[in-house]
Amino acid sequence: MPLTLTLENTLPVDGTAGTLIGRVWLPEADGPAVVVAKGETLHDITRTFPTVRDLAEARNPAQAAKAAPSEPVGTIAEILANTPAQARDPRRPWLLAPVDLQAIKAAGVTFVVSMLERVIEERARGDAGAAAAIRAEIVKLVGDDLARLRPGSAEATRLKEVMIAQGVWSQYLEVGIGPDAEIFTKAQPMAAVGTGFDAGIHPVSTWNNPEPEVVLAVSSAGRIVGATLGNDVNLRDVEGRSALLLGKAKDNNASATLGPFLRLFDSTFSLDHVRRTEVTLTVEGEDGFRMTGSSSIARISRDPGDLVAQMIGPNHQYPDGAMLYLGTMFAPVEDRDAPGRGFTHKVGDIVTIAARELGALTNRIVRSNEAAPWTFGTSHLMRNLARRGLL
Repeated sequence: MPLTLTLENTLPVDGTAGTLIGRVWLPEADGPAVVVAKGETLHDITRTFPTVRDLAEARNPAQAAKAAPSEPVGTIAEILANTPAQARDPRRPWLLAPVDLQAIKAAGVTFVVSMLERVIEERARGDAGAAAAIRAEIVKLVGDDLARLRPGSAEATRLKEVMIAQGVWSQYLEVGIGPDAEIFTKAQPMAAVGTGFDAGIHPVSTWNNPEPEVVLAVSSAGRIVGATLGNDVNLRDVEGRSALLLGKAKDNNASATLGPFLRLFDSTFSLDHVRRTEVTLTVEGEDGFRMTGSSSIARISRDPGDLVAQMIGPNHQYPDGAMLYLGTMFAPVEDRDAPGRGFTHKVGDIVTIAARELGALTNRIVRSNEAAPWTFGTSHLMRNLARRGLL
């Protein structure tokens, strides 16, 4: 299925009214440029901010990006059109994921629906066919309205004691309503792919799904400076076999997607906007299958600020800052093929994750060994910037 990127299906509803930061591959430089959207054009600000990490460390990143000397790279429409690999002219610029040196972290089990699905995965031991019966059993016992519980509260502790007594306590319920959030490494710095790129599913997986999420940009000082969209691609069968396989379930080639742009906080966009964000998901298959869903940050169990505080602070530093996936309440249970087998991806699926304030992130699903290999890492970036006289 062809993947086409346009202004209309990529930009936020208010266009470039906010401060949109991106990264563009420049063929003539054989490397990336940090860009800011000005009107319908992307402007290169790499001479002032060689990396997005450097920009995020500024006192006022949005103001600094707009004030930096710049030169046009091309129109947003032209660069978007040239981004999907199937339509790319390698002689012209294309869009990349809008982050570089930041650690790529993720918070898990931050919504009640997601939490219950993790319990189901664990008890099903990776068997999608057993999930429906287990789901009915869990909801009957626990209910499906745990969103009102404050993690770590006395009420949550009492619920934990009751469930342990009934033999249904789970490690996922521990991080869902216990005092400590689940925060893990989703991918290595520089490993995320942007909109228009193929997203990878490990070839051993037969039960997997997208996870549409808001992703926060956090400075080395722990200050939240902006947000983007992300797909925390997940292998439900692998994680269901054992939570100790989280690395294999989450971190594979092209399994972290981010974009289309990083929207920095300014007068048009703030953390309060993030707290109210509604994230939508559409999956369209070559077989005619179509699935939609949504995830409202307003229903998150842990405030985004609290999650950041658990990620970074006196006990754990990130000198290059971090990107933090906030988790999702979306848990697909709709049957795609055989009854009771639930949803799983097929190669060629087009996944679109969107939010009014952040635009749309669109990727095509392939096997991770068939996605473009990750070959441009931190050492390559440093050498490239040095060769261009930007360090």
